[in-house]
Amino acid sequence: MSVTIAAIAGSLRAGSHTRALLRAAVSDLPPGIRLAIWDGLAHVPPYSEDLEAGPALAWVAALRALIAGAGAVLIATPEYNGSIPGQLKNALDWASRPRGGAVLEGKPAAAISASPSPRGGAWALADLRKVLTVIGADLTCTELAIPQVHTQLTPDGHIADPALRGRITGLISDLAQHATAASSALAA
Repeated sequence: MSVTIAAIAGSLRAGSHTRALLRAAVSDLPPGIRLAIWDGLAHVPPYSEDLEAGPALAWVAALRALIAGAGAVLIATPEYNGSIPGQLKNALDWASRPRGGAVLEGKPAAAISASPSPRGGAWALADLRKVLTVIGADLTCTELAIPQVHTQLTPDGHIADPALRGRITGLISDLAQHATAASSALAA
């Protein structure tokens, strides 16, 4: 199995916990799985239906190309005011267009939320799941809410808890298997 997973951190902050989780996950990937972490979220312009008729803007085109070229998508989101960050929702709106030919339609996807709170960003996770479902992404049943994320990362960028490291690796493995099965079904 060889699968590339497009990984998107939903925070714009350079030192974000979600980005750190994705980077830490890279060191524990099973053979044949690659995470392509996308750091262009800050550059995606506000979604406007008026701009859809023309050529795709550079950062929108880059996002769409990343997703189209990947076997699956993994989104790691923080929770802002009980939901997903606006810039992440904006990028998902761009990736959901054009209807009927959007790169997220039918794309295997999984989600992780992380928060310093004891809930682990569960509300953001629920909202992200809703948005991805409406877009038509092929959500796996595997998702993960990480509470008190600030205690889960070591200063050198690793995941401190071996059990959490295993859960993240398991989620990524499940997503890769889902992508492989979806790809095989399309080829048949």
